[in-house]
Amino acid sequence: MVYILLADGFEEVEAITPLDALRRARVDTQLVGVTGMTVTGSHDLQVEADISIKKIKPAACEALIVPGGLRGVQNIKSSAPAMEAIRAAFDAGNTVCAICAGPTVLAELGILEGRSAVCYPGMEDELTGADAKPGASVVTDGKIVTSRSAGTAWDFAFAILSALRGEEAARKVSDAVHYDYLKI
Repeated sequence: MVYILLADGFEEVEAITPLDALRRARVDTQLVGVTGMTVTGSHDLQVEADISIKKIKPAACEALIVPGGLRGVQNIKSSAPAMEAIRAAFDAGNTVCAICAGPTVLAELGILEGRSAVCYPGMEDELTGADAKPGASVVTDGKIVTSRSAGTAWDFAFAILSALRGEEAARKVSDAVHYDYLKI
């Protein structure tokens, strides 16, 4: 199971693009409501979550994804159950992913300590303990996948899919949607 955390103010493309890619690859993925079961994105798109944050089993998940969106990230940071879920997923050795402002959540939890990561340009100072890689689209360091911004959402999605199911699975989906992520 892959969980994508949704809190009011999340950046829509950063959550829905990984959801789309993972489900195309038949990876069981659920949208997790942090601020309620109907969650409103930063551009007023309302999304119905599949499960509440209080009902997930983060230590047993395959991966957990934190989308950006400044207000969404602040809502995740202020949610004890969300922060505990991210920490539990990481502590269990599961893949933890974040995009845009989302990597600041991982940094706040100490997850990025000594690791390479990328975040929204200008927020690098909030990646406490990380080796920030400004300008990178996606950075994978072990079981941590981070990405820069809404514009890198497909790169982020395929990096996650590659980490979970291998490059061939990512290539199949990228070919199906005619995206050149894995082309050299």
